[in-house]
Amino acid sequence: MAILNSIRKRGFFLILIIAMALFAFVLSDVISKGTGGPEVVDTVASINGEELSREDFMGKVENYQRSLGPNGNISQAMNVVWNRELRNVLIAQQVEELGITVSEEQLNEALSMSLSNNPTFQENGFYSEAAVARYVQSLQPGSPGEQQWNTFIQDTRRGIMAANYLTMVKGGLVTTLAESELQYHFENDKINIEYINIPYDKISDDDVPVSESEIQAYVKANPANYEVDPLVDIQYVSFLEEASPEDVDAMQASMDALKPEFAAATDNEGFVLDNSDAPYSGQWYYTNTLPADVSDAVPTLEVGGIFGPYESGNTMRLTKLTETKQMPDSVKARHILIPIGYNQADSISRTREQAQVMADSLYGVLQGNRSKFVSFVEGYSSDVSSVANGGTYDFYPYNQMVAEFRDFTFEGKKGDLGVVETQFGFHIIEIEDQKDPVTVYRLATVSKDIEPSEATLSDVFTAGAKFEERAKNGDFTAVSEEDGLTPKPVNRIGKMDATIPGIGNNRTIITWAFDEETEVGDIQRFNIAGQYAVVQLTRKSDKKALMSVAEASATVTPILRKQKKAAQIRSSITGTAMADVAASQNVAVKNASAVTRSNPTIADAGTEPTVVGAAFGIALGETTQLIDGENGVFMVKVTHKNDAPALDNYNAYTTQLNASNNTIANQGVFKALENAAEIEDNRSLFY
Repeated sequence: MAILNSIRKRGFFLILIIAMALFAFVLSDVISKGTGGPEVVDTVASINGEELSREDFMGKVENYQRSLGPNGNISQAMNVVWNRELRNVLIAQQVEELGITVSEEQLNEALSMSLSNNPTFQENGFYSEAAVARYVQSLQPGSPGEQQWNTFIQDTRRGIMAANYLTMVKGGLVTTLAESELQYHFENDKINIEYINIPYDKISDDDVPVSESEIQAYVKANPANYEVDPLVDIQYVSFLEEASPEDVDAMQASMDALKPEFAAATDNEGFVLDNSDAPYSGQWYYTNTLPADVSDAVPTLEVGGIFGPYESGNTMRLTKLTETKQMPDSVKARHILIPIGYNQADSISRTREQAQVMADSLYGVLQGNRSKFVSFVEGYSSDVSSVANGGTYDFYPYNQMVAEFRDFTFEGKKGDLGVVETQFGFHIIEIEDQKDPVTVYRLATVSKDIEPSEATLSDVFTAGAKFEERAKNGDFTAVSEEDGLTPKPVNRIGKMDATIPGIGNNRTIITWAFDEETEVGDIQRFNIAGQYAVVQLTRKSDKKALMSVAEASATVTPILRKQKKAAQIRSSITGTAMADVAASQNVAVKNASAVTRSNPTIADAGTEPTVVGAAFGIALGETTQLIDGENGVFMVKVTHKNDAPALDNYNAYTTQLNASNNTIANQGVFKALENAAEIEDNRSLFY
């Protein structure tokens, strides 16, 4: 309090100091810009020299994130907007370079398709260009409406030009007659073969070791297949802001003190609302549906008795038995559902009041004549799943129906008829039968979250800070072991990744790791929701690089192992004739029929495109040399050839190849433009 009074007395000086500090900050920024200081980056990216404005990009990301709702995160929104903006820029650059334009006829056709269902742009129920013209004339110059319309037209033009560009690309992918004829023969020319297959799996993997140096050499020899974007590796330890045993004991003592007051309470619902972190339920529990924590205790309690305090997850609870009664184990009931809104059964849309009036009207008729129930179901009920059964649900358990429907049918008695409102509308319900009455329990539970105290939070902060200091002055792993902690490694983190396993969504750590001033071995403590993470950067590649041996091993090792096995098999073969080779390797000569190039599968050997291609390349009766296939070393002899007869036309194959080309164009054009573009991506500076 003395400190607060001192601050109040010197308020003017405090304000003056803050103002001077802010002025100095702004002034330093101005000076740095004017005197060659640090360059201020104001663009999210440069794409072939065209810049994306930071302000414009961030605005679009913010708008898109809002459209995702409460569960949308900024990284998800940013990636969607980035792909969209990148695509727009790359396509627009191509459109401009090629001089592609949009005719008024194309624009009007596009508008008619996108606006045809909007009544604003219709006359007599049909799209009208005159209605569009009137709408445009009604817009005030400079108004938000005019700006939105201009943006819509601009986006429409951009979409048309992109479609025109894609059409031009597809137009260049013309399938020739020779290609169509070749595809026909690929699918229909057939051969029969004799072959031997010395499988690779006859040699154990353990007998064919692959060294790290061999993997590294292979990666260097095939860089295009093993290049990766900038990546970092980290390791971290966490200090969780969790309640201590002392905090748990304190919460238990607090609940013990509350227990007599809870026992004396007559308004149990009100008491729970006033004292609990969880809401009052009020539902009935059967013996087999009681919460596991109290399933043994509740049946032994008298009404008004309390079980607890007891821990349940991260909460401390008191549970009071407030009431018991007999209720059926299951119920059979039928109903008629009158929904609020459109009802497909009678093709009428109703407001809530109209739906209630309709339900009350049917209920009034049924009170005097229940024989009409089935016909009313067929004529008015919107619950299609029960209409075929006359509206009946046959013996369902307590928690199968929504609460209002459940309460009416389980707490009422056989023969009761009534109107009940649920989230689906108004139900006219008749209880047809109830069976197997059993004892049920109503509970009131006061639940308090067990949270760390200020003292515990202070201890966690101190522990994290001390660990950080010791780790910076020593060895991260050794310091972790001294404290009984196990560092958690996270590898292959990309520059624009958002989630770190075990930590969650955290761009701050990733931005720090990729910062040009952060070096391998650096350690930093981060305050994350519910924990402090002390992080060490263990590997960093700022530019595109080749995979490490560890990263490439899973892909490269099988390739090299297969090559080594093929070499061993070849060196062990004696003879040159197929029968001699087969005998030397103790394998059989096998046959395969109707083999095609479009489906290069050999019976008992698997898919072998290289082997089948070689077989189609030799004459009838000839035998191939040894071939290193996918699954073994092969030798093949062609025993029969069946070349498909020529066709009068190959239109079906032309159509097939054109469709394939269109798919390739749709999926590949943007990727090709992206690969060819010079892109300077600065997103990591802002996200």
